Amino acid sequence: MRHAMSVDVEDWFQVGAFETVIAKADWASLAPRVERNTDAVLALFAESGVKATFFTLGWVAARYPAVIRRIVEQGHELASHGWDHDRVFTMTPDQFRADIARARGTLEDVGGVAITGYRAPSFSIDARTPWAHGVLAEEGYAYSSSIAPLQHDHYGWPEAPRYAFRPLAGSPLVEVPVTVATFGNRRMATGGGFFRLFPAALTDFAVRQVDAEAQPAVFYFHPWEIDPGQPRVGNAPFKSKLRHYSRLGAMAGKLRGLIGRHDWGRMDAIVAQLGPVPVGMSAA
Repeated sequence: MRHAMSVDVEDWFQVGAFETVIAKADWASLAPRVERNTDAVLALFAESGVKATFFTLGWVAARYPAVIRRIVEQGHELASHGWDHDRVFTMTPDQFRADIARARGTLEDVGGVAITGYRAPSFSIDARTPWAHGVLAEEGYAYSSSIAPLQHDHYGWPEAPRYAFRPLAGSPLVEVPVTVATFGNRRMATGGGFFRLFPAALTDFAVRQVDAEAQPAVFYFHPWEIDPGQPRVGNAPFKSKLRHYSRLGAMAGKLRGLIGRHDWGRMDAIVAQLGPVPVGMSAA
């Protein structure tokens, strides 16, 4: 089974962990590292010939168009991560529609390709936003990968299906949740910071679990996660700093190992190869 490799393209200061201590008004004055880090990710993928999906903020695309073009030129999928990392549950439906339209317009103008995939910042499509998939469908998206089907202190929809489902009857839109490992009734996250903090064997276990059920895994990480030299935010909460900075130096090596142990591809290709996709939350 080929699995989905994805990258959420945002800079070190745009993460949810720092949203209470770094104001958006200050972003332009901070030292940017997203272009160099994304180039490092591209080089890592080029080593093994892996093609991936880059869920990219419109804010990033507007400021660093050259790296967006490199993503496309190297055969990766360019997809939307919204404009500037506002979580979906902080917006009204009209605000959400405006956010994804602004991001998509910039990404398509810069990348020169159609944008058909979306991932909500911080997996923020959940039980509070039952309208979000309807907006995505109306805007013509083919798929979303915006749900983390587990309980977490910052995000999650534990009642959601583990595998791809169509959230709306009568619409071809597919939601492909990020992969979790299951232990009885417990679900554990496997990508991003969880991959950095826990043994890689946990993610391998999750990939083998879903593979055994003839389902594709969905792995994600961020360019800043392979950058141990990034600035430190001293006034951030202790838990946020622990999650954000732990084992950054180990991440690139762990990624190389994960890439070498499984077969990876772009989200759009994985979605296109799905068999019949069940409709609604009954797919859980």
